[in-house]
Amino acid sequence: MAEAAQVIEPTEAADSPFIKELIKVWRAQDTHGAWEGKADLDLIAPYIVDKEARRALPLIGDPDPETIWRLELFFNAICLMIEKETRVMISPMLKMSHEGFGRMVLIGGRLIVVNKQLRDVHRFGFDNLAKLAEEGTKFVQQGVEMITKFPEVAKY
Repeated sequence: MAEAAQVIEPTEAADSPFIKELIKVWRAQDTHGAWEGKADLDLIAPYIVDKEARRALPLIGDPDPETIWRLELFFNAICLMIEKETRVMISPMLKMSHEGFGRMVLIGGRLIVVNKQLRDVHRFGFDNLAKLAEEGTKFVQQGVEMITKFPEVAKY
C-alpha cells in the first residue's frame, strides 16, 4: 500500500528538505551573484500564488517564459531529491503547447517515475509555502516509490 503524503505544517515548511533543495536549485541559476543579498524565501516567493492573486489572473492565458522556467526549476528540485534517495539519474522532459497545456515526465532509466499532466500553467503556483513543500515532497515520494517498485527498469 502506498504511503500517505507527508503533511507539512506552515511553521516548518521553510525547513522542509524540498524547500531547501528548491532554494539550492534557484541559487545555482545565479551565475553572476545578482541574488547573493536576496533572502532564500524571497527567491522562491513567485511560487506563492494565493487565491486572491489567482483570481486576478485570467482563466485562459499563455504562460510567460518566467513561469515556465519556474515550473522547470520546481521539477528539477524533485529530480535531484529522487536521485539523492535512489542513486538513479532522473531526467525531466516537458512538452507543452503555447497555451499552457502539456505534460511533465521525470524519467529514470527507461521508467517514467513521475507523470504530471499540466494545464493552466500561466496560473502555476501554490497557496502557501506549506502547500509548495507538500506538493514537492509528494512528487519525490511518488518517484522514489516507482523506482523501488521497478528497480530493474529504472537502472536499465
